[in-house]
Amino acid sequence: MKKQLLLFAFSALALTSCKDDNLEAYDMEIMKGDWKEVKREIISGKDNKTVLQMYPNTGCATKNTLFFRTDYYVSYTAYTGTGADCQMDQKSEGRYTYDADSKVIGIKLDDEGTVNYRIDVLTGKNLKMAQQSGLFDMDGDKIPDIPYITYER
Repeated sequence: MKKQLLLFAFSALALTSCKDDNLEAYDMEIMKGDWKEVKREIISGKDNKTVLQMYPNTGCATKNTLFFRTDYYVSYTAYTGTGADCQMDQKSEGRYTYDADSKVIGIKLDDEGTVNYRIDVLTGKNLKMAQQSGLFDMDGDKIPDIPYITYER
């Protein structure tokens, strides 16, 4: 009985003290590569469900790309033009930080300040981020509303 109790105690200790140190590396491996911007939305901060405004990408903006590498490099490329005549308008480069526990990514492009986003969806094909700073009340309920950006591969 003592051996079983001792085995149980060590097993419980081992299971509770293990932390997945590779969670950040795993998430960053999924994030790496090109992501096409699909839409931007403003969601009510009151219920985090109601869509107040939606801005689907159309035309050349469908080529806008967010790119991540696992060495914390990030770039954003924006396109403009009319019809099929799309030209790269601007490419911003920078660094990012990532906290796997809170799922918060801080993106700093060029000489701009860092903008923090909470990653709500991260799969091999979908990335949805909620902006965490610079929030404003769009619907007048005195609760800051949340800008979301959705990307796809």
